[in-house]
Amino acid sequence: MTSDRPPIPSREMPDWEALQHVPIEECGERLQPASLCDEWRCWPAYFHQHISGAIPECYLRPGVFDRLLQAARSLPDTYQLVILDGWRPFTVQQYLFDTLLNLMQHADPGQTEQARILKARALVSPPSTDLNAPSPHLTGGAVDVTLADRDGRLIDMGTLFDEASPLSYSSALETEEHHSMSDLMARHHRRVLYHAMTTAGFTNLPSEWWHYDYGDQLWAWYSGADKARYGVTHPATLEQLWQRQLR
Repeated sequence: MTSDRPPIPSREMPDWEALQHVPIEECGERLQPASLCDEWRCWPAYFHQHISGAIPECYLRPGVFDRLLQAARSLPDTYQLVILDGWRPFTVQQYLFDTLLNLMQHADPGQTEQARILKARALVSPPSTDLNAPSPHLTGGAVDVTLADRDGRLIDMGTLFDEASPLSYSSALETEEHHSMSDLMARHHRRVLYHAMTTAGFTNLPSEWWHYDYGDQLWAWYSGADKARYGVTHPATLEQLWQRQLR
């Protein structure tokens, strides 16, 4: 199968230490629930996997929401966008990172802790509420997406969402050895998603075909912006609303 979309470029992973020094100038956008929009399917994966602390909604910053609309509307009629995760509670981030580290330790007991952490962060960012270096999903600027057909069937993307495999790298299927019909189909689907998202203004984390950013430090790193727009945030609560009103 040939694809009418250009190959996904192979990009280096970010320098994580340098990334933490990208300045953040918080713009103050409040989180918006994604499930209210009819332009995509919203399926909060961690909630449906019964992960403790996961919530039954995908919250996004308005800047992310608007660009997702652009990406969703640019897809061919045979596809629709599926949002799997947006803003993520700290407890969920902690659970994901700790679980991955634990599994890696059992799989390779001889590996050093530093090596495990470096390898793990290619799939899950270390949990951090540091105002200067927050985990991307804690900012509402990171979003995990995939594709479905018009009837809601998830489309083959080459690996599952969150699969800890070298094939999860966005450009992994661009190499010559991946030429089976299933590989070519998955490669085409990744290209469709990648170009829809990047044309709308997102950047992609090279190790995860599903992970895209706008406004956070990862976006600033890959887009060349001199600063990020989004820092740590959380959905507004009724208590916080009343506190502001009673001041």
